[in-house]
Amino acid sequence: MTGINILANLTEPLAGLFSVAFLGHLTQIDDLAGVSLATILFNCIFESLLFLRISTTALTAQSVGKDDKEELLLVALRSAFIAVVIGVVIVILQYPIGVLGFSLLNGSSNVESSGLSYFYARIWGLPAVLLNFVILGWFLGREQNGKVLLLTALGNIVNVVLSYVVIVQWNLGSQGVGLSQTFSEYLTLLLGIILVIISIEWQILSKAIPKFWDLYIFRNLMSFNGDLLLKSFICMAIWGIFFALSAPLGTEILAENTLLQQIIYLIMYVIEAIGFTTETITGNLKGQNNNDELLSLLQISLIVSTIVGVLTSAVCVLLPEIIFGLLTNHHEIIEPIKIYTPWLFIVLICFSIAWILEGYFAGLANSKAPLNAAILGLFIGFLPSATWAWITHNNHLLWLAISAFMVTRLVVLLLQLLEIFSNDFIKTNQQKET
Repeated sequence: MTGINILANLTEPLAGLFSVAFLGHLTQIDDLAGVSLATILFNCIFESLLFLRISTTALTAQSVGKDDKEELLLVALRSAFIAVVIGVVIVILQYPIGVLGFSLLNGSSNVESSGLSYFYARIWGLPAVLLNFVILGWFLGREQNGKVLLLTALGNIVNVVLSYVVIVQWNLGSQGVGLSQTFSEYLTLLLGIILVIISIEWQILSKAIPKFWDLYIFRNLMSFNGDLLLKSFICMAIWGIFFALSAPLGTEILAENTLLQQIIYLIMYVIEAIGFTTETITGNLKGQNNNDELLSLLQISLIVSTIVGVLTSAVCVLLPEIIFGLLTNHHEIIEPIKIYTPWLFIVLICFSIAWILEGYFAGLANSKAPLNAAILGLFIGFLPSATWAWITHNNHLLWLAISAFMVTRLVVLLLQLLEIFSNDFIKTNQQKET
């Protein structure tokens, strides 16, 4: 299950890496830098709205654990409704979002022009992206990971092929990348809808639909999703600030930080796959009221993800020319990037542990713990160092800020986990005494 999740999760960042590599081998790097800035906006939007996938997975897994087939369908319907509403609203507001976003990111005129071309081409795929989040989360919660792999692989393979054609063959640059990604998202959605239709028990669906507008459940769902939304928004806002502070340091520094982030994202997707598996199994065990196996599950997940974090960051630190040489042939970018790779140890190892803990909390339908960790990580870890970096125009301090956020978030998550275990231990002893 974890292996399939890793393969499915890897297809998206690998597709992104191919697009970056195609752009990175063009004579001018304006398209690469422009797409980098636009990607900041999309990362803020997509990652902020990733709660749709996370909450759908957790609630679906709990429904499977309870063997509640009606609720299983209602989770998908309610999440899909929220996804459509949000997606349509953002598409309608695409122009002010683009103008505001690029005014904050502060790139050069050529870079901004390339970035806006990419942004306005890709934004039309947003409703499909959000509905795909729901469909993937629903299949993950049902442990139908083969379907998840099929959907992600198909969409991203099409994206890579189209990116090559529009960038290398047709020379459409950043706009071509955006169009190829939009097309691939709708193709994925079409296949996803077909798979959902095949999976639905229509007799149960007819009984479930009248319960769709249960206001109490909707209120709880919105509260759960709201916490995850705010947590995700904080995390992506941090990366947005990071790149906004990178842009004034020069196009080369911005490109270097972009390549570093692409590698981080690739490795994060591997770790996230382990987290999704942890979330699904935790939700199933929670639905079954089987608390005895939760601790063993958490221990195994933490060991595996930590090993992945250590090994992958070590490869990037020890072999930077090979790793980053795959993404660009601009040696003026590859050479300086070596001095920043040691920061990957802190960022990736802390993330590898923190994401598993967040998956565990999500499976328990506990959205407050990840939110608390993100808020404290922002104010205690990130902002002090980021402010110092802004004043001194120092890229190392920017990476210190990201690292401080990761460390602080991890510490807060661990403290909350210990509090939960402590409370469970006290309750168990009290039950034995009575």
